[in-house]
Amino acid sequence: MGGFQFNKYQGSQGVTLIELLVTLTIIFILASVALPIGKVSIKRTKELELRQSLRLVRVAIDNFRRDWARDGNTLLGPLCVKNQLACKEHTGLTGYPKDLESLLKIELTGAEAQTEETYSTRRYLRRVPIDPMTGTTEWGLRCYQDEQDEDRWCGEDVFDIFSTSEKTALDGTRYRDW
Repeated sequence: MGGFQFNKYQGSQGVTLIELLVTLTIIFILASVALPIGKVSIKRTKELELRQSLRLVRVAIDNFRRDWARDGNTLLGPLCVKNQLACKEHTGLTGYPKDLESLLKIELTGAEAQTEETYSTRRYLRRVPIDPMTGTTEWGLRCYQDEQDEDRWCGEDVFDIFSTSEKTALDGTRYRDW
């Protein structure tokens, strides 16, 4: 029996410390490249959500204004003419909503509210969207007579909304200027 003996450790090679360090270095380099791309991707997604939320609320405000238009005490919009009490309660002097909650639900007060064929409420939004930049439903508001860069809301009507975030977008503009 003298011949060949098998040594289980002979021929197997381990990983040297240098090979391990080189591998870890390559992994760290790849991770450092991928991390900023991930952050930009997340920021871009939030910016798209912000644009969509702004568009949704602005369309609702425009639709509200079409239905409830008024010029001072002159009632112009079709729902404003038919529902004078609700019109004066929920709209400013220009026919824009007095607040964002008016876009969620208005109880009609005219004769059509009493009939079973139509609904007695009017909705323009299901809910106030969340500002993805702040994570809240708190939006900056502008009145009809306010300038574009106005910081304070006059409290009379809601002509436009904007993000209250002070951060800067990928294109270099401020979110509040969108």
